[in-house]
Amino acid sequence: MLENGVKRLVVKMHPQDNVLVALTDLGKGESVAFENETYNLQDTIKAKHKFYTTDLKAGAEIIMYGVLVGKVQNDVAKGSLMTTENLKHAAEPYQYRDVDFEWQAPDVSKYKDRTFNGYKRNDGRFGTANYWLFVPTVFCENRNLDVIREALHNELGYSVSDKYTQYTHHLLEAYKKGESLDAIDVQLAPDHNEHKVFKNVDGIKFLNHQGGCGGTRQDASTLSALLASYANHPNVAGITVLSLGCQHLQVQDFTNDVKKQNPSFDKPIFIFEQQQSKSEEQLIADAIKKTFEGLIEINKQERVPAPLSELCLGVKCGGSDGFSGVSANPAVGYTSDLLVALGGKVLLAEFPELCGVEQNLIDRCISEPVAKKFIDLMQSYDALAHKVGSGFHMNPSPGNIKDGLITDAIKSAGAAKKGGTAPVVDVLDYTEPAIKAGLSLVCTPGNDVEATTGKAASGATLILFTTGLGTPTGNPVCPVIKVATNSILAQKMSDIIDIDCGPIISGEKSIEEMGEDILEYCIKAASGEIIPKAVLLNQDDFIPWKRGVSL
Repeated sequence: MLENGVKRLVVKMHPQDNVLVALTDLGKGESVAFENETYNLQDTIKAKHKFYTTDLKAGAEIIMYGVLVGKVQNDVAKGSLMTTENLKHAAEPYQYRDVDFEWQAPDVSKYKDRTFNGYKRNDGRFGTANYWLFVPTVFCENRNLDVIREALHNELGYSVSDKYTQYTHHLLEAYKKGESLDAIDVQLAPDHNEHKVFKNVDGIKFLNHQGGCGGTRQDASTLSALLASYANHPNVAGITVLSLGCQHLQVQDFTNDVKKQNPSFDKPIFIFEQQQSKSEEQLIADAIKKTFEGLIEINKQERVPAPLSELCLGVKCGGSDGFSGVSANPAVGYTSDLLVALGGKVLLAEFPELCGVEQNLIDRCISEPVAKKFIDLMQSYDALAHKVGSGFHMNPSPGNIKDGLITDAIKSAGAAKKGGTAPVVDVLDYTEPAIKAGLSLVCTPGNDVEATTGKAASGATLILFTTGLGTPTGNPVCPVIKVATNSILAQKMSDIIDIDCGPIISGEKSIEEMGEDILEYCIKAASGEIIPKAVLLNQDDFIPWKRGVSL
């Protein structure tokens, strides 16, 4: 970050804060000048970490991002490092209060005539991709799905394992000949879908899971609603369902949920029940043949122009670091504000990672019922966690803490930046669809895959996923775009990172400029002009949430 043309060493995230964030490694004994004050550092402060801006007594409140994020456990000196030993999580209580919230929407005049090329469904929605979906109603069918996946992906040009198959073959040949294995390298993968048979089918996706039987009937009911929401997703053009027959989650329950969510549902859906089939071989052969016929039909669909208001953007962070709330999350937040101003939808989830910023979100809710639904979901979720001896305060992972996210409130205050500054128009429980334009809060765990699974269930057609440490997370039906908080990560893990927000840290770009860059990337990804890395890798992560304690 630059100030008067000079690179900043530290940054304050809010005028009320009593901590500063190091933008680069700072040495013990070094003097740092910031906003007409000099700080003599009492400790080495690595980049991403924080130090206190004043002498504080034990019990003093620490403010960051303008909210309470913790209380010091012992006396600390000005210029000393924030650690897990001297700071513990704390957050303000929250309640509904009738606040007259006014939003200053960004200027979006330059985007007013912009479109993306999507797939128009008969219900009027637009998809950013065209997928065929395989849905098992019970875990007993996972093996059959794996067999079908291997057959269809290899033959129809969707496999990404060719280079590893060839690599293993070369290793085997060298072993047989008694040659050294050291000289054998993995060859670069071919272009994505270079040999794809159906040019307008972006992929064949499989929702392997561990549910559908055993557990509770409530688990089966939640899973049914989740699978139905994926079948109903605008990026899905057709569905093949595999059922055993005797499981809790019956096919009729699933189809009822599909129709309940969308009474006008008219996508092709093929159902196969193993206990009614002559043999497993016949089941698999019939499913492959019927799906092949379906692929021929959906391949006739082509992309058409759609207004940007038809985009539904999920925002997520994972493998977060001390720069997440400084660069990538605020930049994605500005992208979110742009899309909301254009009439689109934005989904902010991960309720354990909204701990400490509840009041801000409540004050932004457009009505008392919306605010109270958020309060009820947050309180019941946190109470459930405390009942088993946990709590939202235990959310940060060892990696988060190592890279500067000392308390959950610090992590949460930075994470919430992804949602921008727009009003909260709706609060959605798990699997509830987003139907209102604007920013909605979606109840999911903070767990990366459970959260992205839930966002897609609510209708996200693209997901912006920020990361400071790196994660390969993707989703079967919703393209996931990885946004790095720092350039070191973007360069080191270039095979999974799509966008680098490091220029914000270096001062080369503002948050607003980066936010516009991200929106441009989203438009291209939604149009199929750019393929996000997670899609290229077939990173199809899918974990249903059983509504238990998951942080």
